[in-house]
Amino acid sequence: MKRRALELETITLTGLPDEAVPAYEAALQSIARSVGYFREEPGETWRLEAVREKGADPAELATALTIAALVSGHTAEPERAHVEAEGWLARTVEAFPEQEIGGRFLIRPTHMPNRRDYHRTVLRLDAGLAFGSGEHNSTRGCLMAFERVAARKPRRIADIGSGSGILAMAAATTLKRKVLATDIEPWSVRIAGDNAVMNGLRNLLRARLADGWRHRRVAAEGPYDLIFANILARPLCAMAKDLGGALAPGGTAILAGLLGTQARWVMSAHRHAGLVLERRLDVGPWTTLVLRKRA
Repeated sequence: MKRRALELETITLTGLPDEAVPAYEAALQSIARSVGYFREEPGETWRLEAVREKGADPAELATALTIAALVSGHTAEPERAHVEAEGWLARTVEAFPEQEIGGRFLIRPTHMPNRRDYHRTVLRLDAGLAFGSGEHNSTRGCLMAFERVAARKPRRIADIGSGSGILAMAAATTLKRKVLATDIEPWSVRIAGDNAVMNGLRNLLRARLADGWRHRRVAAEGPYDLIFANILARPLCAMAKDLGGALAPGGTAILAGLLGTQARWVMSAHRHAGLVLERRLDVGPWTTLVLRKRA
């Protein structure tokens, strides 16, 4: 019996300014299989395109876009269209090759043989994940920033908004330390836990459902020597005071999920929380900030 092809649709958002891109990208990632963003020339607005199953719950899309509009202050109307599904999943797998990031890490998708690598730390991930796969420049920036921070051998580590758990896994594998990974999305927590098991980190990575710093376990296990927060510019600013309080004196925070145009805004919020800028990494339009708390 011939198998029926999966029917897909594209969701396109156009005319997005820089400051609205992270919120809408996160919104689409929560309901879609794949999300891409495009800008033809510097200074122009952005276009986001997402692919998901045709007939999926329209309320999920509406809710995600409403939240993005509230967070960003910009409203975008979606355009929906049918997309040919024949071979799409196979093309997705082909489009997710091994990725060398910085001088230390290698992201290897599960559809490739897991051969031994003597020169890089290998992190295995499923190609079906729409986020946290290492392809996004904010994730790449965090991993590159961590290479230098790892030399300090931080002991207490937290990854806030961990998604697939890729940053938490990088820290746990490199430092052989226990890492707390939290997210507000139950699906992400489950995926991070599964990824930890697949990478042999069952006893080092603890994935927990938590809303920022409000969870009692997040507060109880601090103060932290290293905090990852790869989320969005607006939530980063809102949580700056709490992050500063959770960071140990001399501790480091690696912040991402923000565009270069938002860096000063995020830095200002954390400067008021007692942190100083140590390093800035720009990968494409996305920026990663390495901040330290005054000793």
